[in-house]
Amino acid sequence: MENRAILAGMNKTGEVTNITIEESMQELEELAKAAGVEVVATTTQNREAVRAATYLGKGKIEEIKSICESMEINLVIFNDELSGSQIRNLEEILEVDVIDRTSVILDIFARRAKTNEAKLQVELAQLKYLLPRLVGMGKKLSRLGAGIGTRGPGETKLESDRRHILKKIDLIKERLKDIKRVRSVQRTKREKSEIPIVALVGYTNSGKSTLMNTLLKKNEDCDLEKQVFAKDMPFATLEVSLRRVDLEENFSFILIDTVGFISKLPHYLVEAFKSTLEEVKYADLLVHVIDASNENYVMQKETTNKVLAELGAEDKRKIHVFNKIDKIEDVCEIPRDEQSINISAQVGTNIDALIDKIRKEIEGNVVETNLLIPHNEGGIISKLHEEAFVKETTYSEEGVLLKVKLKYLEYVKHKKYET
Repeated sequence: MENRAILAGMNKTGEVTNITIEESMQELEELAKAAGVEVVATTTQNREAVRAATYLGKGKIEEIKSICESMEINLVIFNDELSGSQIRNLEEILEVDVIDRTSVILDIFARRAKTNEAKLQVELAQLKYLLPRLVGMGKKLSRLGAGIGTRGPGETKLESDRRHILKKIDLIKERLKDIKRVRSVQRTKREKSEIPIVALVGYTNSGKSTLMNTLLKKNEDCDLEKQVFAKDMPFATLEVSLRRVDLEENFSFILIDTVGFISKLPHYLVEAFKSTLEEVKYADLLVHVIDASNENYVMQKETTNKVLAELGAEDKRKIHVFNKIDKIEDVCEIPRDEQSINISAQVGTNIDALIDKIRKEIEGNVVETNLLIPHNEGGIISKLHEEAFVKETTYSEEGVLLKVKLKYLEYVKHKKYET
């Protein structure tokens, strides 16, 4: 039987958030549909606080049960995380399956994970989600099934041995560390290549992958096989994609497409994907892609900035790209500043202007830093005196310490000497 669901949410009165309950429930519906669920109904309740036993109030739970019976609904999806005991209590009362928003997101991630790393990251997040819920969800976890919320490690009797889960978590972490070490070596090679790195960041389904493909078409030797998967749905891709973009006038950069963000993104999911998401920390420029056609684009922009802050990348230089302008009537309503540009990645509007903006950010920016040059590399010191502004020179046993101001591309070349 296909999953027919009712979505249930709580509007916590007095709580200030950057997203309304209506917007959050609409987002949950999109997530549920992406997970293959038919959404039949939606209901919300205004409450000051969560009810410990059943999350929502007794009257609202009875109302949901009545709706389930009358509309042949077999699944209730709650908009916030539920504890194991809440899930157990709700299933006993409602007599249908109960899952929460996090379960839906994890299910989508499990469906979309293609690489070994992504699969490990998703499994790690699933195990961290299950661990504190073993007691409350014992019966649910021991049921074998293929429905939403049972994909991955939830299909086995994990509750029978908590130590088994902890050992598995440690094992996955070690395997991810090995992958992270390989990525670190690859990153070092990229840095030595002296090619700037540009990372696409943004809310899920904002058009990052489509923009990457559009920019790749600008390559002098366009190879369609290098294009990435792009589709109009949440979390279409989970893998970090890296492609080299070679444009006219000897302008090249490495372009990185990253995992999209979403409101109420579980912390342990961010933690699990941290080694992947950390690529943004090492980028020379962030291109923040924003879906200008979405009514909630301000919230989506703020959510992305919040996750970037968690990753320690909030101070990175950014270009704000308001995408999908082909879908809106009045472009003038979009706020503009020197660091923003309106485009349509799908249609190709203003792509050349975006490339010019990226070029100016990379080539025109001046960096002030300290470089420690070994004594046996005197040629570099002479070159820096010619091509940069050397503010101060200090001699030591380790080498010559230069306090310099230089163009960004020169900085990229000499970044390995930075101290």
